Amino acid sequence: MPRNPMPTSRLSRRHFLVAAGAVSATAVMAEPATALIRVDQHPTFAEAAKEYGVPVALLAGVSYAQTRWQDHDGRPSASLGYGPMHLVDGKAAREAGLRADKPGHGSLDTLGDAARATGLSATSLREDPEANIRGAAALLAARQKAAGHPVGQDTDPAEWYESVAAVSGLTSTDSMMRFADSVLANVRSGTSATLADGSRLATARRRVGSPGRQRERLERHSRRKPKGKPKRGPIDAPKGLNVEWIPAPYDEFAGEDGTLEYGNHDLAKRPRSPKIRYIVIHDTEGEYPGVLKLIQETTRPASWQYSLRSSDGHIAQHLRPQDVGWHAGNWYINATSIGLEHEGFAAQGAPWYSEPMYRTSARLVKYLCKKYDIPMDRAHIIGHDQVPGTTTATIAGMHWDPGPFWDWEHYFDLLGAPLERGTSNRRAEVGSVVRILPGFAGNKQPITGCDGPGDTCGRKVRDTNFVTLRVEPRHKADLVNDIGLHQKGEPASTEVSDISARATAGLEFVVAEVRDDWTAIWYLGVKAWFYNPRLEPRARVVRERRKVIRPASSTAKTYGRCYPEAKAYDNPDDVQEVSPLLYEISAGQAYVVTDDNPETAYYKAKTFDADTPGDHVNIEGRDQYYQISFGHRVSFVRAAEVRNHIHR
Repeated sequence: MPRNPMPTSRLSRRHFLVAAGAVSATAVMAEPATALIRVDQHPTFAEAAKEYGVPVALLAGVSYAQTRWQDHDGRPSASLGYGPMHLVDGKAAREAGLRADKPGHGSLDTLGDAARATGLSATSLREDPEANIRGAAALLAARQKAAGHPVGQDTDPAEWYESVAAVSGLTSTDSMMRFADSVLANVRSGTSATLADGSRLATARRRVGSPGRQRERLERHSRRKPKGKPKRGPIDAPKGLNVEWIPAPYDEFAGEDGTLEYGNHDLAKRPRSPKIRYIVIHDTEGEYPGVLKLIQETTRPASWQYSLRSSDGHIAQHLRPQDVGWHAGNWYINATSIGLEHEGFAAQGAPWYSEPMYRTSARLVKYLCKKYDIPMDRAHIIGHDQVPGTTTATIAGMHWDPGPFWDWEHYFDLLGAPLERGTSNRRAEVGSVVRILPGFAGNKQPITGCDGPGDTCGRKVRDTNFVTLRVEPRHKADLVNDIGLHQKGEPASTEVSDISARATAGLEFVVAEVRDDWTAIWYLGVKAWFYNPRLEPRARVVRERRKVIRPASSTAKTYGRCYPEAKAYDNPDDVQEVSPLLYEISAGQAYVVTDDNPETAYYKAKTFDADTPGDHVNIEGRDQYYQISFGHRVSFVRAAEVRNHIHR
């Protein structure tokens, strides 16, 4: 007989645990906004775990690994996974053509399997988060019994390894194993998530044994390579991370005017020359199969080092990091960066920015940062939306992905470099350096236009990574305008692509003024105000020493690249213009130096033949620049135009 779902009066949809970010003090044990909420003791998880004989810490750990306990208000992921347990609607996925590849092990219709295990309807499992959790518990128990493994709340989570892998909803054995490894690691160490109101969701540490033979069985299965698998090439990735080699072509071809051209990247000898200083996080603005076709087209002037699939975080590598991809829209950044394309759409965010993709991306980036000596901070691990225009004319056409729905705070937690590290919750004062940390879950900011004019982008349920900046300390004041983005005099807007008035998580600024619950920072040459209440701060004071610059005279110019002075070039025909942008820093303003020695260089690559004399060379200059946190995008200033001091 079908069982009735647990009543939802205790936890409403809107206020389910995190409910896509927002905790209700009355819905969760009537605790204050700053409470520590133990997810592994929460009635929803505890009752489902007890009913089906699943360790509650394991059930909470699976939810964390899938969605970080978020329901996304019932919206499906890109692979049609629903609810806090990410139960995949396999029937709908097949109809949508999302699951053409064969499963490596287990079922791809975890929602259908959960419906059969509980007697609950698919609709209930999709729309009711409590039913969703109960369905996952039933499915785990059914898999465990079918495999002949012990069931019970007191069993070792390691004894559930194969069952966790089987209910992951992933398609390959390797990805399922990575998921199960992640779940056990989270249960062993405990997990946490901080919300915008200061509340913290957490699980306690739990003793976990070794999965032993269960993992060995899956390992043996993973070694059975399917026919036709792409040949492995010069993979540059951490050991144990499954990466396939799908090379971007380096070929000559005849252009439209008959002249020889080449694509779609440049050969180089990085990091020896030029240095690698940045990781650029992109989204694809297209689905994974189409992206792989694009990267393999010689005539397309676009290339990047790695692509990541949303459904399971699978990675394809296209270029050696030693070579230069054409991905950032700024040649200086291209020459000094590694580009990662993540399957998804900036205006949609969470349905595509999946937890498996965050995890594998962070694991890859952590490895690359260590290998190539890239600072693991928000000044060097940047979004495509932070890449500056090369000249004033190019600013308006620069990209804005991965956009406002990429969770930078969680991403840096996964990197092992939490953004709150080195900060204090003491009150900001004029001259303080603050790091923007609004919290992602529950941080609701005004955004429009995701699905067309007038669309509010699900403001009531969509989480964002920024604070809104205004010209005065009040909620209805005008937005701070980016004069480079709106060069025809248009005002700033809340459109999803308009980054004018957004200070993003992890960026650092100098405080210009404080009034009650409002803080002003120096931003794009003006005072920019954001709501920063004392009890629920959106920024934290940086404790560590920071170099801060001010104009040496009345004003200082800003630049989008650090090109050498003319004397550095052997051939006058190679000289690149040192072109300032239209933004200026006025007397009295101050900005944080995020890199006091970016390479002053121009990587010259004009010919197909890398052995051409005088080509594929890095031309280095003596002129010194500082990289500063000036606005939403990275900016540079010439050291000769500013004076600096150390802020403590």
